Amino acid sequence: MNKQIRNKPFMPFTYKMMIPYLLLVLLTDAIIGYISYTMLIQSRTEMAETNIRTAMEQTRNNLKYQLDEIRRMSDSFFGSQSFQRAIQKKGDSLENYLTMLDEIVPQMQAPLQLYGNHIRLIVYTTNSDINYILGDSMAEEIEDSDYYVLPFAEIATTGWYRSLQDTGLDNVWLQVDTDRDLENISHIRKLVTYSDYKTVIGYVRITTKLSDLLGDFNTFPVEEGVVLRLKDEKSGIPLYQRGETAGEVTAKSYLTLRESIPETGFVIETLVPYSYLSKDASRLGSVIFTVCLISFLVMAFIGLIVARLSGRKMKRIVAFLRSFQESSFQKRLRFGGNDEFVQIAEAYNIMAANIQDLIKSVYVQGIQKKQAELEALQAQINPHFLYNTLSTISSLANLGETRKVTGMVSGLARFYRLSLNEGNVYIPLKQELEQIGTYLDIQRIKYADKFAVHVDVDPDIEQTKIIKLILQPFVENIFKHAWFGEHIAIRITGRRAGSRIELKVIDTGIGMRPDAVKRLLVGPSQAGGYGLKNVDERIKLRYGDEYGIHIGSVYGGGTAVAISLPASAEEGRGSEEETP
Repeated sequence: MNKQIRNKPFMPFTYKMMIPYLLLVLLTDAIIGYISYTMLIQSRTEMAETNIRTAMEQTRNNLKYQLDEIRRMSDSFFGSQSFQRAIQKKGDSLENYLTMLDEIVPQMQAPLQLYGNHIRLIVYTTNSDINYILGDSMAEEIEDSDYYVLPFAEIATTGWYRSLQDTGLDNVWLQVDTDRDLENISHIRKLVTYSDYKTVIGYVRITTKLSDLLGDFNTFPVEEGVVLRLKDEKSGIPLYQRGETAGEVTAKSYLTLRESIPETGFVIETLVPYSYLSKDASRLGSVIFTVCLISFLVMAFIGLIVARLSGRKMKRIVAFLRSFQESSFQKRLRFGGNDEFVQIAEAYNIMAANIQDLIKSVYVQGIQKKQAELEALQAQINPHFLYNTLSTISSLANLGETRKVTGMVSGLARFYRLSLNEGNVYIPLKQELEQIGTYLDIQRIKYADKFAVHVDVDPDIEQTKIIKLILQPFVENIFKHAWFGEHIAIRITGRRAGSRIELKVIDTGIGMRPDAVKRLLVGPSQAGGYGLKNVDERIKLRYGDEYGIHIGSVYGGGTAVAISLPASAEEGRGSEEETP
């Protein structure tokens, strides 16, 4: 035992005290580092969000201004009577040509010169006598500002025109024809005659590039994953996007900022990846981690020095306790000063002296008491069996069964010879089984062939020594309480289970209810049931509380008793000898 304790891993108490100290330092550094890092992330996020929101506001204002400018262009055509008269003029081609040069072209060129970005100004007219002005293909990107006068028939069959007719919308922004592919957007307005404001004389379409409307993208670092979108607020359909998203857009991967553009139905949406927000913070996070690590190492070094200085007295105490462990009670511990170590030394000296005086009386008395308990338990079993057997012999003698009486007396003598075992507590399992056989021979004289016994014990455990008389009380209990019907079967098994031996006594008797099983092992030892409990107490006293018996029973279905013992008698806690 002492050797096992000495071989256990050892850590000085002062070093163990360093563990909560270092954990506290580590926790403090971690909290400070986490708070610093969190505040940095929050500050960086707020700054980046503020910058992007400011840029979005500027973009919104610029976009709103340009959209209003284009609306004003369409308003000028809608409200110009001279322009309306010109596009409605009929007559010979020369007059129409002069009207085109004098009235239509100047009014269409003027806004192109005043507007800062390149646009396409298109008038679809219902007047078939007017001269048309053709230009670049609508499928090409807008390179320069240009104006067109085209026949209304070009849009009369288009889907977007029919949609406007169905919904009754006017003065709207749409992506029509090739606008979506070219990332353009068009403002479409219906022209009606000024005489009744009902008769449609054409449509004005002003097409511009969305990239021109949104302006400079330097404040939106799309190369770092920031995505800028212009979306239809009602449908959520993106009209324009600058930058690409990396995977699915979720609240965990992107910070989403939105700015609605009044009176347009558009919204500017910016997706900012959190990796962009925390890119600077990660670099400073490494600095924070390095500082915290250096702080932890410095505090650990200081704690180690303190532990070594304060551990000297503790080592001396441990050395004296080691000698105390080796039963050396003569040494006395002395410390100078007036602190807790002095009080420990005084307590140690008093304890050593008291234990030296008490060890003999207390320890020896404990062993004697335990031995007396074992002897008392053993003494209860043998007379009980003797009483039952002698009672049977008396009955047989009265009946004149001389041969049976002789057989039982002979079996009884052999049984007690095996029980005495020359005063030894431990007997081989094989001898215990022989004793059970002797007991069963005695019972066969009384019951003839009304019971059957089957013994199945592994040969490799037959020489294992166990305390005597641990199987016989259970077999005897079968004949006293379990007998049911004309015949009963008994099975005795033995197996090695790791460092234990498992013995079982199984019968096909009447069985017991759960409350009866509980009373056998929990209740006080009484006549009729004390044998089972006494065996359990003897096993626990001899080997320890982890060993003993376990009873499983089904009322009307039989009983099984499992006995758990150590694989060797040396594991027991009692002495080797017992007075029978």
